[in-house]
Amino acid sequence: MLMSKKIIIYTDGGARGNPGPAGVGVVFFEGHQTHEPFKKFKEYIGEATNNQAEYKAVVLALEEAKKIKAEELEFYLDSELVVNQLNMVYKIKDKDLGALFIKIWNLRPYFKKITFRHISREQNKLADRLVNEAIDTA
Repeated sequence: MLMSKKIIIYTDGGARGNPGPAGVGVVFFEGHQTHEPFKKFKEYIGEATNNQAEYKAVVLALEEAKKIKAEELEFYLDSELVVNQLNMVYKIKDKDLGALFIKIWNLRPYFKKITFRHISREQNKLADRLVNEAIDTA
């Protein structure tokens, strides 16, 4: 059960080959991320590029956060490209990523505040492990 309305979310997406078999991983923390996560999600998404998988991880996280009525979301991703596109620093030239961006944009009104921050791969090990588990079990 969600105690506070703010959650910290680590997402990752990856493909073996680009494109190739792909998966997503999402980890929800309440408050500070040093605690145990209270929810984890992994999903095999079929053939996709790494960037598509990164976007689909964010979509999954938003859909799950909406279900638990979270209000404030603090995202951490290890894809600098996706973070900068979601923060509207970089333009999106790929039409498939554009469609995923629109899906994310349409989920934004369900939340009071959403932030997207870039972190190193080293800081995103749990979400990365979920990605690999999703692909391995497909």
